[in-house]
Amino acid sequence: MTIKSFFSLFILLMLSPFSMANEFDVPFLEDHSRYPVNWQELPEPYHTESANNPPRLIAQPEQASLSVPEGFVVEEYLSDFMRPRFMLLGPDNEILLSDMGAGIVYVIRDKKALPLITDLSRPYGLALYKDWLYVAEASSVKRYKYSSKQGSVGKGEEVIPLHRYATIHITRSILFDETARKLYLTVGSGSNVDLGEAPIRAAVSRYNPDGTGFELFATGIRNPVGLQWYPHANNSESKVLWVTAHERDGLGDDLVPDYFTSVEEGGFYGWPYAYIGPHEDPRHPGVAPDKVRQTLYPDVLLGSHVGSLDFTFYTGTQFPKKYQGGAFLALHGSWNRSKRTGYKIVFVPFKKGQPVSGPEDFLTGWMLAEDKAEVWGRPVAVLQMPDGSLLISDDGAGKLWRVSYTK
Repeated sequence: MTIKSFFSLFILLMLSPFSMANEFDVPFLEDHSRYPVNWQELPEPYHTESANNPPRLIAQPEQASLSVPEGFVVEEYLSDFMRPRFMLLGPDNEILLSDMGAGIVYVIRDKKALPLITDLSRPYGLALYKDWLYVAEASSVKRYKYSSKQGSVGKGEEVIPLHRYATIHITRSILFDETARKLYLTVGSGSNVDLGEAPIRAAVSRYNPDGTGFELFATGIRNPVGLQWYPHANNSESKVLWVTAHERDGLGDDLVPDYFTSVEEGGFYGWPYAYIGPHEDPRHPGVAPDKVRQTLYPDVLLGSHVGSLDFTFYTGTQFPKKYQGGAFLALHGSWNRSKRTGYKIVFVPFKKGQPVSGPEDFLTGWMLAEDKAEVWGRPVAVLQMPDGSLLISDDGAGKLWRVSYTK
């Protein structure tokens, strides 16, 4: 039995006033001040009505600007995209960028973007393996022979058909394990909390590079989006897979928190029966008690409805030591909370491979106020550049932003 599985079972059996007061807590609660929410402070379901409060995108107001900690500088890097999403560094440090709105993968050199692949269906995830560029669309994962020096690709071939699942959650992330020669893929649920969905939904699955050998790696993750190894290397024997997850809606402003967690092979993370450990979803009472008991606790709770998307582990040296080894996460922002939340980049410090505190604001300003509908940007992806600066994609404004440390 894994450590997480042990704690999930232990907490379920010992959930009493006595046990909650003793020394045994789920692993991420050693210091309750670390996180904006934790499992002992989750509100009751339906503590508020479920809100319908989508943002209204506007142009950047004259008085609005982005804020970063002292010593950092944020500047516009590129603009005029439709919906810039995921970014990846190529073999020659070129930037590969998926534009979901335009259906294009761009190659960017010297701050000039040129179309590399066009006529795609809502592309998001990108991955490189040997001399192949893999592109994850809503309905398919394809691969293309890629020449970095020539800036060109060969004819695409489909390796994973996803046409039956190209609705609702359509963001597909892909990542290679070069040591094991495996391709990892995320596919979100096709609903909020419906039962009986296809096994590939709400899961991380893996394949051989040619798309054969399908197997489920982790399940019960409603909409897994961010997908990275820690340490940030796909050929390390000691690497651990981390994901971000969009949790479910309809239970109120502060349920259910999105999360950021390491993922165990064979692990079950609750959807649709339970959430944040063995908290049974009231819409499925008594349906799957064994699944409720099996539900693992995530490592870091990010807040409800924040819209957690991509993240990166910082391995550079440009930023101060505090940030080295930690994670920068993009929170795309809420649409179903009465008080707006998200719309920022947060930082989670790590030590010895584990988070040591909860998320703290790093890059803010896209949201004008929590009680206003207007926002002028929505961050999606975070990419570490060769010099140690960070590049942020913003699909609300159609821009890329660069954050550097200058002090």
